[in-house]
Amino acid sequence: MFPTYTAGMGPHGPHDRSGRRRGAGRSRHRCDDGSWSVAARMERFNEPVVLAILRDGSAHGYDLAESLRAWVPDEQIDLGNLYRMLRSMEDEGIVQSEWSDNAPGRAKRTYELTADGETLLDAWVRSLRSTNATIARFLQEYGDDKEGTT
Repeated sequence: MFPTYTAGMGPHGPHDRSGRRRGAGRSRHRCDDGSWSVAARMERFNEPVVLAILRDGSAHGYDLAESLRAWVPDEQIDLGNLYRMLRSMEDEGIVQSEWSDNAPGRAKRTYELTADGETLLDAWVRSLRSTNATIARFLQEYGDDKEGTT
């Protein structure tokens, strides 16, 4: 009834013996030398950043990608994911867009924040402040003496 996997390839890529996915999409993995590599997952952080950028004024998708790169310089910005997120936010009434062809070249879609988007941004800020406080408590409890050790 339920698929079982051996370590190796599963229907969606590499899996460990439990059937859990392993590889690039994970936030942690063991390196060849036995150490751990951990990456805080930033994908969901793109949404509040885009909302904050649009709060300051309308922007084209590519301009949003450039602004995102400035906010999260260590992250890859996938334009396809960005445009899917914008389309989803537009479907939910969080942003609105219109085509503008007053600039040279192809027509571009310009996005702007709606009142619902402002409300969502406020909710994100509250959530991020709470998360920030939790992370700060963790780092304080863990101690500065552990900083930089492997």
